[in-house]
Amino acid sequence: MNLYLMRHGEALAETEDPIQGLSAEGVRQVRASAGAMKRLGICPELVICSPKKRAKQTAALVAEVVNYPYSDIVESEALLPKAAPEGFTELLEKYRDRQNLLLVGHLPSLNTILSFLLGSETAVRFESGGVCCIDSSNGEARRGELRFCLTAEQMRLLA
Repeated sequence: MNLYLMRHGEALAETEDPIQGLSAEGVRQVRASAGAMKRLGICPELVICSPKKRAKQTAALVAEVVNYPYSDIVESEALLPKAAPEGFTELLEKYRDRQNLLLVGHLPSLNTILSFLLGSETAVRFESGGVCCIDSSNGEARRGELRFCLTAEQMRLLA
């Protein structure tokens, strides 16, 4: 299974938008990252996102570019900013029959998920709109392999 972990695009300041939707720059970041995903042949079988507005907007923009049905996006609290790894384990188990999952979330939970999958305390700088790919084809948590981790700018260059 390939797990694509994506941080939402840059969000508006809470003073500007209390529920912090994507900024114009965030929309540009995500569209560029989605374009790179399409060019790289990344076709998610399932897109799962946090229920927060900026994550839902990010998932929707990616879905549009990679031709994934918007209505099939699944929301999960396991991808909220401070979600515990146990919720993620349950989520992964639920969809273990899928080959390519795109998970759109936040910090610090994306780093927690990455550390959990790789079996070590791994510090990765997840920039807004950035994407990491973990190969967990053996089906065991804590036995994944980091395939790549790209910033939004690197994704833009690939697009």
